[in-house]
Amino acid sequence: MANLQGNYRIMDITADERPREKLASSGAQSLAEEELLAILLRTGIQGENAVAMGRRLLDDFGGINGIHQASFDEFCMAKGVGPAKAAQIKAAIELGRRLQVVTGEERPTISSPQDVARLVQYEMMGLPQEHLWVLLLNTKNQVISLQKIYQGTLNSSTVRIAELFKAAITKNAAAVILVHNHPSGDPAPSAEDIRLTRAVVEAGKLLDIEVLDHIVIGFADQYTSLKQKKMGF
Repeated sequence: MANLQGNYRIMDITADERPREKLASSGAQSLAEEELLAILLRTGIQGENAVAMGRRLLDDFGGINGIHQASFDEFCMAKGVGPAKAAQIKAAIELGRRLQVVTGEERPTISSPQDVARLVQYEMMGLPQEHLWVLLLNTKNQVISLQKIYQGTLNSSTVRIAELFKAAITKNAAAVILVHNHPSGDPAPSAEDIRLTRAVVEAGKLLDIEVLDHIVIGFADQYTSLKQKKMGF
């Protein structure tokens, strides 16, 4: 893209390279991440147009996931951003997240660990702490509800197993799937993850509620199924 560093107005970019025009002619999927950010930023700063600014923000925050993870105040402090632009970008990210929310009759059917990851990964990979969620499923493996149970470092001695099954009993769920994130981005299960899984599986047998899997979410498209790895099952 010609002369991006020297210009700071979108109008200084040739018409066929302007993000909005590209989106209109070729669709949003054809735009690079910095171009999508440029549409939300609308303007750049002196010596840096919106596309170059979007590229810098991606580099500074470690990609779109880094922007997702950054607090509102942290993002506001980035050069050229401020509250208005930060709000626009954070709002766009939240709209994307809400596309993943289970609503009404649009209950997804879980048939693989990938289905679980696809459902929760967008939101979970942006969390700065470990969170433990439980998917409640009916007899057709459709998601009844997603319960956000626990926040903090997971430990089988401190996580109350009864709390994990409380909603499943109330909603008459046939099965559950545990899912938690690793803020480091590495989805490799820890020894504590395996111990917790083993304890939950045993409790599920006593309650006649099957524990189908425990998924650990990392960055990008990375995740690990403890069931597939035969860890705790």
